[in-house]
Amino acid sequence: MRVLTRVKVALLTQRGHLFAWSPVLLAIGIGWYFSLRFEPKVDLFVGVLALALIAVAATRWLGAAWSPLAAGIALIAIGFMLAGARAHMVAEPVLQWRYYGPVEGRVVALDRSASDALRVTLDQVKIANVPPDLRPRHVRLSVHGYTVELSPGQRIMTTAHLSPPQGPVEPGGFDFRRHAWFQQLGAVGYTRVPILTAAPVHDGLEGVRITAWRMAISNRVRTILPGEVGGFAAAVSTGDRSGMGQASLDALRASNLAHLLAISGLHMGLLTGFVFVACRIGLSMVPALALRIPVRKLAAIFALIAATIYLFLSGGNVATERAFVMVCVMLGAVLLDRRAISLRAVAVAALIVLILRPESLLSPGFQMSFAATTALVAVFGALRDYGPMPGPKWLRPVLALVMSSAIAGIATAPIGAAHFNTVSHFGLLANLVSVPVMGMLVVPAAVVAALLAPFGLEALALQVMGLGLRWILAVARWVSELDGARGYVVSPAEFVLPVLALSLLWLILWQGRSRWVGLAPALLAFMMWGQGHRPDVLIAESGGLVGIMTDQGRALSKNKGSGFVASVWLENDGDGADQQKAAQRWPKASKGIQRYLLGDKELVHLTGKRAARAFDECGPEQVVVAPVSLTLSGECSVYDPGILQKTGSLAFSNGRILTSSQVSGRRLWSPQLRQ
Repeated sequence: MRVLTRVKVALLTQRGHLFAWSPVLLAIGIGWYFSLRFEPKVDLFVGVLALALIAVAATRWLGAAWSPLAAGIALIAIGFMLAGARAHMVAEPVLQWRYYGPVEGRVVALDRSASDALRVTLDQVKIANVPPDLRPRHVRLSVHGYTVELSPGQRIMTTAHLSPPQGPVEPGGFDFRRHAWFQQLGAVGYTRVPILTAAPVHDGLEGVRITAWRMAISNRVRTILPGEVGGFAAAVSTGDRSGMGQASLDALRASNLAHLLAISGLHMGLLTGFVFVACRIGLSMVPALALRIPVRKLAAIFALIAATIYLFLSGGNVATERAFVMVCVMLGAVLLDRRAISLRAVAVAALIVLILRPESLLSPGFQMSFAATTALVAVFGALRDYGPMPGPKWLRPVLALVMSSAIAGIATAPIGAAHFNTVSHFGLLANLVSVPVMGMLVVPAAVVAALLAPFGLEALALQVMGLGLRWILAVARWVSELDGARGYVVSPAEFVLPVLALSLLWLILWQGRSRWVGLAPALLAFMMWGQGHRPDVLIAESGGLVGIMTDQGRALSKNKGSGFVASVWLENDGDGADQQKAAQRWPKASKGIQRYLLGDKELVHLTGKRAARAFDECGPEQVVVAPVSLTLSGECSVYDPGILQKTGSLAFSNGRILTSSQVSGRRLWSPQLRQ
């Protein structure tokens, strides 16, 4: 009874502060759905719905102390059902086999792959001998070789290699198959032959006019600002990164400035802040208006209009939608005479985003943006209660900038390290000398260019914008070339990031001394991260690559081919080596037959058909991996495409074999469940 009494008292002391927990509880329900190893059946959804209804009803007859607990249970159940409903709503056909042949479709998006190849996304797809009800809604092709000038709305045809979206490159890794499911991307592939135009752009503009408009603006920007600067300007203006080279992208990532490239909270905040301040000052300078109308609210309306235009101009991707929702909540608070920047406003924005796109919870963008925003609002809110910042007034903006960059960097560093396995050691320095330029030069120049564009006078403003972007690129290259600019960390276990997030949220959101309890599980999560163990052996789903952990790092069986898989393995190991260096750790091959001793076992990797024909040994002490079908006599363990297609990628650790299919389970996006 004493325990219940203490819990009751604790809940009563939190009254007025519990709303901020709403998105956290909703996220727990969403995470519950995605963590399952099986697709929930109807009876489970019915049971969860009944639980939600009972919990909602209970809030009416439970007392003020216990009703928040019932509401929390209801939110968790609602999150589970939202995620399940969204997963079924976006269901579209997925290609079930490897395909080579003619492909026709309408261009709806253009970007670049990690290998710097032009990448085109098609809809209204036609694939030979595939009936309409089995055709993927979207297909994405990497273009290698000569192609015509591509524009949204254009109908094209080519001969391409297609395959279903790939599963995790290792058990428990990032599941691109799940990511593609929510993008309604049913096939990916590449083409090495010329692309032909099947219909002109104007015939296919219906439904992609905004995208065509965006690409036209992007082309105009790159015409005025050629090279990498123009590609950077197009990226921050319209979200089109197709003009950015891989070297510049890598420098921005190494210096922790890649967030300046993505249209997200920073850009939306700078844009709306500039428009709000400019409109408020401009209207206040007209006494007849300033004395008769609420200038602050009118400026908020103009800023909201600017944010809406920017949302459509940028393509409306998930990160931009998330930033737009947050801006709308804050400007709405201004219109309603509420505090614009508060944890309640952040909670409302997070609720809206999670309701609209529950799957965004799993994305690094969602996690990093809300981590940074929550930390900034909490810290500056606490400082506000203690009065103004110390020091002279002219120094306070500089101090606020340094604190903002440090707080945001600390809040997002664990998430970035967990997802991307890198830490930028000089990221704070790079941000301190780049973010002010973005806010004071680049964004205002972009707004002025947009206002002058209808009159054909945008060139001068874009040149000013280009000066700021040249500075940022120069800083990125300088910082990325410093010794020790980038550090590498091993991937944590899957439970580390959720435990860390919940612990730090408890530290921020809970009121009273007991908030410090959140430090203990947070420290434990960091300790568990540091004790993480990587698999002894990794085998790619294709059978084309094998990686073995050695004292020098992971040894790879091939120095080229399966480059994406190799890079992800090495990143997850916290290893800064490239594939060629990692391949040098493996003993030399004999006629394409790679061998490695693993205790009392010998792992044999056959790299092709010739090596498969030359291999005639097959003993019980051998594990044989090949990218081609094998018919071996003997008692060895064989992993060829026929077996790996069912298991997915493999990991051997401490004598235990783990498959991707075991970890990922049977979900809507799993090949087994779709067949």
